[in-house]
Amino acid sequence: MMGPRLPAVLVHVYTASGILLAFAATIEVCSASPDPRLVSLFLAAAVLVDATDGPLARRAEVKRWLPSIDGRTIDDIVDYLTFTFIPLLLVWRMGWLPEPAMVWIAPALLASLFGFANTAAKDEAGGFFLGFPSYWNVVAFYAGFAHHLYGPWVNAAMLLLLALLTVLPVRFLYPNLAPRPWRTPLIVGAFLWLGMMLWLLVDYPDAPAWLVGLSLLYPGFYFWLSYRLAVRTGARGNPSRPRTKEAAKSGL
Repeated sequence: MMGPRLPAVLVHVYTASGILLAFAATIEVCSASPDPRLVSLFLAAAVLVDATDGPLARRAEVKRWLPSIDGRTIDDIVDYLTFTFIPLLLVWRMGWLPEPAMVWIAPALLASLFGFANTAAKDEAGGFFLGFPSYWNVVAFYAGFAHHLYGPWVNAAMLLLLALLTVLPVRFLYPNLAPRPWRTPLIVGAFLWLGMMLWLLVDYPDAPAWLVGLSLLYPGFYFWLSYRLAVRTGARGNPSRPRTKEAAKSGL
């Protein structure tokens, strides 16, 4: 009998289920008439798996009962596919960029890959990502609106800017590790924002500009708060220490 090993196995299977969501999203992207709404739903489900597998892994003591299986490796593979590769593939497939689209996508793909491989990509003391944390799934979601409202060049500029921010030591808050009293507003706001994004999928990408702008209030708040707290932390002289992704999940 597997005994206490069974919950650990199930947690790893749960984490690995993100690859099935990634595959389903890829099938839709590669279909004759891809539906970006369906792709977005698959990617949103992958985000929920990623956000909840950390506490489950700690409760099941996966390191103790399955030390030969590295959950972080599973997590990183799934995350690169669902946070970076597939979202950018969707942007290319939908024609939301000026041609040749690869010129604008390549910097984002490479910068994100180096970001995932950077062992100093997170600041343990302050609860920050160092560099834009590869939220290309969110970028792809808004790219559809941007193309519909303003054309492809806005998306090209956005991809280049965020790719640059990915490799620069600019601090972005890790919501679940944010200092109090900001942690709760960030997490609650993220769930409300997710609900609004799902609502926007109903008429995607034909939602009115004012509603899209309203949905950007939370990202704007996130960028502003990241800058404010990063400046405050820098003024106090708090050093940055390397933090692995698995360690970061312990703060969920």
